[in-house]
Amino acid sequence: MKRFRMGVAGLVVTTSAWATVADDLTAEPDTTKWLDEVSVTAIKQSSDISLLPTALTVIGESQVERFNVLAVKNVSEIAPNFYIPDYGSRMTSSIYVRGIGARIDQPVVGLNIDNVPFLNKDNYDFDLGDIERVEIMRGPQSTLYGRNTMGGQINIYTISPMKYQGSRVMAETGKGPVMRMSIAHYEKLSDRLAMGISGYFNYCGGYFTNLYDGRKVGTEKSGSLRWRTEWRPRADLSIGNVAAFALSHQGGYPYEYAVSGEINYNDTCFYRRNGFSDGLTVRWISGDVSVSSVSSVQYLNDNMTLDQDFLPLDYFTLTQKRHEWNVTHDMVARGSVGNYDWLGGVFGFYKHTSMWAPVTFKDVGIRRLIEERRNEVNPFYPITWDERSFVLGSDFSCPVYGLALYHQSSLDFGRFNLAMGLRLDYEHASLRYRSHCNTGYTIWDATGEGDPTVFRKEPVDIDDTGRLSKSFLQLLPKLTVSYRLPVESASDVYMSVAKGYKSGGFNTQMFSDVLQQRIMGMMGVGAQYDVDDVVSYKPEKSWNYELGAHMTCADGRVRTDMALFYIDCRDQQLTMFPDGTTTGRITSNAGKTRSYGAEVQIGYSPVDRWSFNFSYGYTNARFREFFNGKTDYSGKRVPYAPQNTLFADATYVQPINRSLRSITFNLGVRGVGSIYWNEENDFKQPFYAQLGGEMTFDFGWLSVGVWGENITNTKFHTFWFQSIGNAFVQRGKPARMGATVRLTFDS
Repeated sequence: MKRFRMGVAGLVVTTSAWATVADDLTAEPDTTKWLDEVSVTAIKQSSDISLLPTALTVIGESQVERFNVLAVKNVSEIAPNFYIPDYGSRMTSSIYVRGIGARIDQPVVGLNIDNVPFLNKDNYDFDLGDIERVEIMRGPQSTLYGRNTMGGQINIYTISPMKYQGSRVMAETGKGPVMRMSIAHYEKLSDRLAMGISGYFNYCGGYFTNLYDGRKVGTEKSGSLRWRTEWRPRADLSIGNVAAFALSHQGGYPYEYAVSGEINYNDTCFYRRNGFSDGLTVRWISGDVSVSSVSSVQYLNDNMTLDQDFLPLDYFTLTQKRHEWNVTHDMVARGSVGNYDWLGGVFGFYKHTSMWAPVTFKDVGIRRLIEERRNEVNPFYPITWDERSFVLGSDFSCPVYGLALYHQSSLDFGRFNLAMGLRLDYEHASLRYRSHCNTGYTIWDATGEGDPTVFRKEPVDIDDTGRLSKSFLQLLPKLTVSYRLPVESASDVYMSVAKGYKSGGFNTQMFSDVLQQRIMGMMGVGAQYDVDDVVSYKPEKSWNYELGAHMTCADGRVRTDMALFYIDCRDQQLTMFPDGTTTGRITSNAGKTRSYGAEVQIGYSPVDRWSFNFSYGYTNARFREFFNGKTDYSGKRVPYAPQNTLFADATYVQPINRSLRSITFNLGVRGVGSIYWNEENDFKQPFYAQLGGEMTFDFGWLSVGVWGENITNTKFHTFWFQSIGNAFVQRGKPARMGATVRLTFDS
């Protein structure tokens, strides 16, 4: 589970427009100064993001450094109604915002790192040791950021070697055991050229044990390298490039059988991922006009191997190997004339995925899922499989490309601001597949007296190929109206209406089921799947209505952000398990859903040494129309999306002397729930809360922090799923404590 102090850091900067005494003592830039730098790095946003007409959470530079925010997962629950459950592997980086989310395939929240978009949700979860700033925008951001941002947008910016020169070292250890280390150096080679290189390593020994072999599960070894270059050949031209390589190896999953409460399975489980990305940004600024070009290439190579039944029995296993290339290019122009601001752009991408996903049926799976089902229907001519293990092979090639044109205009009328945006988004997705199986079975004649005799041998030799394709065209408008309040501090109210869009696609994990059902059909048992029907799914679309306010008072010591929202969603994409003893998951469109709720963030600092923060989000998400052909789920709550998120904390900074500058004490609580696990709403995780805290000793160039997470050892589950009709859950992490040492050597 993410460390509580990371959530506290994000909440402090989100709800506060003032600098704490710790900033003064360490001579770090405060929030106000940091806001002045936004215009340098952010390409699609204004310089004053505090009054953007959207629900927004920002984690600034000093807070990231002080509280060690290392990954997207670490900012989960910082913002109201923003939740990233910690389960499975780094491939399962699901995000839920305001009642909408996605467990597999297309995300609902976009991710940009240094303005470079990451297209695959499976590649969202990785560590960065040099984060400068994180922005979390909630609500549709489709007009400027395009497909798959109907829930929001996450922008991460890393440290610029033009702004900072020096070396930084971080080392951490804790219960698990957990060990983390990062080393970075930033150097200005000349007035116009600067470079930075950073490395990161992470080790986790696992918190849970597989009873089958006594080994720890949930283990991980990962590392990354980043090389950032910035060149400013002229005063009006800047060129930046970031190259990164990352690898990760995770062992097993802490999935326990819901009936026994035990983690006990016999086959190997692991997830391995290697990735490379390179992003090139060129920006030209002349007066009030700027033109930016952002190009990137990304490569993903991973392998997920599962004991898919998660029992100490030989049912079946899955191996999914993938090679994926992504190429993107975004050209953005923006300018202003008096009270009129404009922005326009062209975005294009190409993604090519090659995947191999064989499912291996073993002895128990063959006997219980095939032989027994078949022989119950025809006991007079029973069958036996000729081999006690066979493979359902599935190979895929998935090229996807898209092109978008977008524009936004903003006009000030005194204290009023009116902004209108429109995006035309086109996408074409293809799927070339091959399903193959080479095995056989024997039919016996049991109609006579005595032992059954061989009736005949039946070979199973299947090699099917095919191609599917779909095209999607969407117009994505957005309208916002804001009013700056007639007070001295920066405060406003706003209203917005926006269309959200999540692209459609193909259920590659269903091909093993299609092949299995075809084999059963050859024996006169089971239902035949229509490939076009079960493999493809439609886009998800929504209309989002929002009313909000950003208010600052008491000389900046109180900052309040509030929002009310209503979301009307059509064809919401849900991850479901087909009926019966099947092996795969399917993304299905769920008719109509609606979601409404409220969000509030409050930060209060009565004096410099004290700060109090509160954050709460409420979401009510239900199906309006959803009939899957057998059951009507209308009125049921949407699964996996939490109803409530909560943060509350208190921080105190005690200055000491020149050697020991200060001691910081923090204590806080966070809560999430309830979370319903299925469409029937039969199972749920009730609301739970965790207590955390930290004490940090700051010596200037050295800081030492002692921290605790889930101090009360709260019991909870982060995930629930079914496999062959059995239910499984993943436990939340237990109570932990540790220490972090940080060294900083400024040039």
